[in-house]
Amino acid sequence: MAVTMADIQHLRKMTGAGMMDCKNALNEANGDFDKAMEIIRKKGQAVAAKREDREASEGCVLAATAGDFAAVVALQCETDFVAKNEEFIALTQQILDAAMANKPETREELLAVEMPNGTVSQLITDKIGATGEKMELGFYEHITAPYVTSYIHMGNKLATIVGFNQPSLEEQVAKDIAMQVAAMNPIAVTAESIPAEVKEKELEIAREKAREAGKPENLLDRIAEGALQKFYKESALLQQEYVKDPKKTIEQFLKENNKDLTVTSFKRVSLNV
Repeated sequence: MAVTMADIQHLRKMTGAGMMDCKNALNEANGDFDKAMEIIRKKGQAVAAKREDREASEGCVLAATAGDFAAVVALQCETDFVAKNEEFIALTQQILDAAMANKPETREELLAVEMPNGTVSQLITDKIGATGEKMELGFYEHITAPYVTSYIHMGNKLATIVGFNQPSLEEQVAKDIAMQVAAMNPIAVTAESIPAEVKEKELEIAREKAREAGKPENLLDRIAEGALQKFYKESALLQQEYVKDPKKTIEQFLKENNKDLTVTSFKRVSLNV
């Protein structure tokens, strides 16, 4: 049967593939849309296999909130040119929307979520076939809290989500904390929640630096402990200096707004930032 322009455009809308790829697939499938989609999908799988060893370090990072749930996803690709493409950004948004609607626990569960034209994984494969670039869902993070907020840095390379223990607070206060996480890259909410192995590594690094500087062995532990306290101020969110007013810590900034307010959790996803 003859393939019309309307058929080609419909298949392109469904798969994101190029016009000629859609036309060729429809001709090969004799106008059968399901078969044509399978042809395009197999092409994507073939391209993905060929480019498996390529590095997908560029991409798009988006975040969103709904009620007490927040999520951030990063769809990665090989080049900044593709990362800035409207259709690639739209696909990232589709994946984020699927995460918000289904609230999967893991990246693998998100990849298996069914969309109108296949699973999330299949949609990524289709886009691989359309662009010829390696793509992968590099990150999926989520949190649940009484109040959640998100921040997407200009350029879609960095996003954060933050949860708070109070069900309501000033939106700007929440946004300021999300931006603090983006700018200062803490590794935990409090010093106590920093993993023990990270603390021990910092202590050992500090001891070694002091030893190389010729400090006496009996002072190494004290010097290392001092270095660890400095590390806490840099790496524990509540102990960090507030970027908008370095005279106060994040914990002090929160208490000024609500004496019981604190951060319960956060996630930060970054690509080349």
